[in-house]
Amino acid sequence: MAADTLRAAADLGLPAVGVTLMHRKGYFRQHLDACGNQSEIDIQWTPEEFLERLPLMVQVTVSGRPVHVQAWRYLIRNEFGHSVPVYFLDTFLPQNIPWDQGLTDQLYGGDAYYRLCQEVILGFAGVAMLRALGYIEVQAYHMNEGHSALVTLALLEEQTWGRGFQTMKLAEIEAVSQHCVFTTHTPMTVGHDEFPIELVREALGDERTNFLIEAQCCSNGVLSMTNLALSFSRYINGVSMRHEEVARNTFLNHHVDAITNGVHALTWTSPPFCQLYDRYIPQWRRDNLYLKYAIRIPLDEIRKTHARAKQELLTEVEPAYWQSL
Repeated sequence: MAADTLRAAADLGLPAVGVTLMHRKGYFRQHLDACGNQSEIDIQWTPEEFLERLPLMVQVTVSGRPVHVQAWRYLIRNEFGHSVPVYFLDTFLPQNIPWDQGLTDQLYGGDAYYRLCQEVILGFAGVAMLRALGYIEVQAYHMNEGHSALVTLALLEEQTWGRGFQTMKLAEIEAVSQHCVFTTHTPMTVGHDEFPIELVREALGDERTNFLIEAQCCSNGVLSMTNLALSFSRYINGVSMRHEEVARNTFLNHHVDAITNGVHALTWTSPPFCQLYDRYIPQWRRDNLYLKYAIRIPLDEIRKTHARAKQELLTEVEPAYWQSL
């Protein structure tokens, strides 16, 4: 969904950028045996084939030691010339110790400490890299779920200009909140990142941890990344109208709106239907709202196009199915 949001930003010509982790080991490839049992293997990929390595490097502190972070850039281009850059943060550098080199290897990998260190990289190195790239006046920092919530702490740290969190003023906190927006995706408690205070103190240090406790982002000895994002955001939304209701009942002290999840139509529409829409609704590629006029397409045309799309899918899937048996 984050990628589709950036694709839509490119289509609309919005001045936006994305920041994420490299995930050098990718996701995984699934295999089904004859009994339907699933197994997975890591997918190795070569960033140089797809991304541009940038010469800039930033440094953040994790568990009291410096961790160096480099960025790779990928441009999401629309059909009309506009592009949105996505910056992939990478710790696989000779300046880092072997354990730190693997911090950006896997999505949702490792134990709680590994995940927390990843989120330190995403939040603190993300802000530092944006500054190094020249993004100084940023109107809004959108946190896509709580994984990136430490961006708020990084921005608050900027406000103090090295004075320390104990000197933080309400006006400085409000200045950060005015630039932060937060999307929560799941009503399930298990879907919200939480870390024991001992791990937080180890990864972030005493000063940052004490501030998080004083800011009431922690309860029962646990830091909730969702509470952190909620506490320092001017706007919060769920991902459906029903989710809005659930989230408001869950986060009683916060106002939650709803923006219904969607997809980037041009990316996910099958080639046969792209061709059909091009004939009847040529404007749909620039503005997906034009798809409401699909009601005017003759039903027989839709049936034939659906049959073509299904046949293409079967042709693609059938060889892989037989190979898996």
